[in-house]
Amino acid sequence: MNKDDIKLSDIQRILFGEAPIEFLVETFVRTFLIYAFLLLIIKWLGKRMSGQLSINEMAVMLVLGAIVSVPMQVPGSGLAQGILLLICTLSFQRGMSWMGFHSKHFEEATMGKTIMLVRDGRFELEVMEENHITRQLIFSELRSNGVSSLGQLERLYLEASGIFSPYELGNPVPGLSLYPPNDGGLFNEQKKVDHLITCKNCGHVQHQSEIGVCGNCGKNEWSKAVK
Repeated sequence: MNKDDIKLSDIQRILFGEAPIEFLVETFVRTFLIYAFLLLIIKWLGKRMSGQLSINEMAVMLVLGAIVSVPMQVPGSGLAQGILLLICTLSFQRGMSWMGFHSKHFEEATMGKTIMLVRDGRFELEVMEENHITRQLIFSELRSNGVSSLGQLERLYLEASGIFSPYELGNPVPGLSLYPPNDGGLFNEQKKVDHLITCKNCGHVQHQSEIGVCGNCGKNEWSKAVK
């Protein structure tokens, strides 16, 4: 389109584009048919597509969005091409699920795997760095699950679907407080453990007389251990 053809007074072009007005009716029919077929495809993909998505399933959803837009809106594109692409996407997803079921290595390579972020009240720092997981993200997820101290946790897993799965100890031990530093009120209300301090970097707990560098991560940032 030439810049001379762009005029603010051209209301028909602004509202309806360059296609004739009759194409609006065709667009409605195209959208209805593609939408109906898309619902069938999602149903055939399985119930997982409406829940938490794996990497493979997220990729499928993004591809579906790209496929359906063209046959719904472009006059020169027929519906058959879009429907064929939807069927191909369904076949790819089913094929990858079948291969993942029969091969653990293929499943981990395409779907991801569960990783451990907290072990016995301490951060797994190397795992967090490798997977680009920040402490604040973990703090937020744990607080939303009612956890106020790392000492409550035996394990914290990050599932392949991206869900955090905390497993708490039957008897909590002293650990690092999860309350924000600027919220002194809640932190002050937590029960402090005499003579115990916890590393702010990894959550390691040691006796106050051993203050210096952390025996687990080598940092020198401490806080009172809470229980």
